[in-house]
Amino acid sequence: MSPTVPPTTVLSPPRAVLTARNGVAVVFTLNGLAVGSWFSRVPAVREALNLTAGRLGLLLLAMSIGALLAMPTSGLLAQRIGAARTVVLSTALVAVGLTVAGLGATVAGSMIGVGVGLAALGYGSGTCDVAMNVEGAAVERRLGRTVMPRFHAAWSLGSVAGAALGAGAARLEVSVGAHLAVVAAVVLAGTVLGARAFLPRPVVDATGEAGADAAPGARRRAQLAAWREPRTLLIGLLVLVMAFTEGSANDWLAVAFVDGYDLSEAAGAAVFGVFVVGMTLGRTAGTIALDRWGRVRVLTATILLAAFGAALAVLAGSGPVAVVGVALWGIGASLGFPVGMSAAADEEAHAPVRVSVVAVIGYTAFLGGPPLLGMLGDRVGTLQALLVVPLLLVPTLALVPKLRPPRAG
Repeated sequence: MSPTVPPTTVLSPPRAVLTARNGVAVVFTLNGLAVGSWFSRVPAVREALNLTAGRLGLLLLAMSIGALLAMPTSGLLAQRIGAARTVVLSTALVAVGLTVAGLGATVAGSMIGVGVGLAALGYGSGTCDVAMNVEGAAVERRLGRTVMPRFHAAWSLGSVAGAALGAGAARLEVSVGAHLAVVAAVVLAGTVLGARAFLPRPVVDATGEAGADAAPGARRRAQLAAWREPRTLLIGLLVLVMAFTEGSANDWLAVAFVDGYDLSEAAGAAVFGVFVVGMTLGRTAGTIALDRWGRVRVLTATILLAAFGAALAVLAGSGPVAVVGVALWGIGASLGFPVGMSAAADEEAHAPVRVSVVAVIGYTAFLGGPPLLGMLGDRVGTLQALLVVPLLLVPTLALVPKLRPPRAG
C-alpha cells in the first residue's frame, strides 16, 4: 500500500503547521463565500439589467474567461512572491470585482460594468485558487496525511453560506451593490488574517531550477517545461473530466430534473442541494479512505461511483431513485479535483507551475461544459444530455494510476 501523501521530513514545528492548516481552510472558505455570494444574486442582476437568457449567459462567461486567463500566470506569481502574498493580492482583486459587479448592476445599470467586475472576480479567484492549492499541498506534505479534500469541502461550505446569505439579502431587499460590497470587505479582511498563518516561504529548489529565488527566465522555462511533462498533462486531463463531472451538475442538474422528472423549481433546487451535500460529505470523509487505501484505489472506486450515480440519475425513471443517483454522483465526484491538485504538487520545487498547468487544463471544463451540454440538450433533452458524464468518466479510469506519488530519490 503506497501512501497518499509522499513522506517528507517535518521542517516546521507542529504548531506552525496546524496554524497554517487553519489559515488555508479560512482562505478556501472565504473564496467560496465570495463566489457563492455572486451566484446567489444573479437573478437580481438579470432583473436589474433586464437581460435575456442568452445575454445573461454571455455576461456570466466573463467570469470564466477571467479565471482561465489567470491560470497561466498564477503559478509563476505564487513562485515569485509566495503563496501568502499571491492569495492576498488576488483576493483584493476579487473584492474589487465583487464591488464593481454589484454597483454596475444596481447603480450604473451597465452590462459592461458588470462584465468588467466579473472578469476581475474571475481573474482574482482563479489566481487565488492556484496559490491556495499550492499552500494546501505544502501543508498536507508536512502533516504527512491527506487534508486537501477537506480544504475543498471548506470551499463548498463557504459557497453554500454565500448562497444562504444571498437568499437572506434578497428576501430583506438589500441591494446587490450593498450586499456584495460588504461581502467583499469581509472576504478581504478574513483572507489577510488567514494568509498570515501560512507557512514561511521556502527556497524550495537548491539546484537553481525555478525555485522561489530563481530568475524570471528560469521560472518561465519551468512553466514551459511543465507543459511537456506527460504526467502533469495526464493529471490535467483527469482533473478536466472531474471538473466537467462537477460543473455539469452545478449548471444543469436542477433544470434537468425540472424538465425530465416534472419537478417544481424549488424541488429542482433541492435536488442540487443533495448533490452539494454529497460532495461535501465525500470531501470530508474521503481523507480517511485516501490515507488508508491510497489515491489509486480510492479514485478508481469514486469515479465508478460517480459514473453509476450519474447514469442512475438520468435513467432511473423514478424521481426518488434518481435522487439517490444524484447523492452517489456527488460523493463520487468529490475527490477527483482536490486529489489531482495534490498529485500535481507532489514535488514542492515544481508545485506552483505544475498546479498552474493542471488548473488551466481543468478549468477549460467550466468554459466548454455549459455550451456543450446546452447544445446537446436542445437535441435530446437536458436530462438525457447528462449521460455524457458517465460516458466520459469510464475511460478516465485509465488515467488514475498517474496520481501515484513519484518515487523518492
